[in-house]
This record gives sequence, C-alpha cells and structure tokens, in this order.
Amino acid sequence: MEQQQKIQQLKAHLEGFLLQLDNLDPSKASVEDIDQLIKIIESMEEDLQ
Repeated sequence: MEQQQKIQQLKAHLEGFLLQLDNLDPSKASVEDIDQLIKIIESMEEDLQ
C-alpha cells in the first residue's frame, strides 16, 4: 500500500476512534465498548506495519 493511502486510512480509523470515544458515557461504558476501542487501536497498529 502506498504511503499516502496508509496515512488516509489511519486518519479515517483515528476519526472513528475519536468519535466513539467522544460519544462514550463513562458511567455506562461496558467491557464490550472498551474492547471495540482497543480493536480500533490494534487495527491502526496493524496498518502501520
């Protein structure tokens, strides 16, 4: 994958991550919610390699 495509893909993942994080109510967050955020981070990490 070309470097510019990687950057665009990572930006999209990061935007999705930040949106979910902003919409997450800490008092109502479940283990599954946190798990989903971790999966997004892991996906971004894989895309960097």
